[in-house]
Amino acid sequence: MTQPEKFLDKHDKHTASRIINKIEGALGENPVPHNATTITGEHGVFRVRIGNYRALYRIDYSSKKIVVMKLDKRSRVYD
Repeated sequence: MTQPEKFLDKHDKHTASRIINKIEGALGENPVPHNATTITGEHGVFRVRIGNYRALYRIDYSSKKIVVMKLDKRSRVYD
């Protein structure tokens, strides 16, 4: 099980569904929305804010998928 899956499993359904809806909805239509920024020192890694949480992800252009690498609160996501 990946870190994002573990993160979603341990949080309440409301928080998990809000994060999933943001990733599938907004990022599904536009993988680099206006509020997504690149991570300094990491080529091709973007972050997007979802309330108090951050999602770090890459875009796999060949398979047209968004690969979420990490989900966590802002204070811990960059560790």
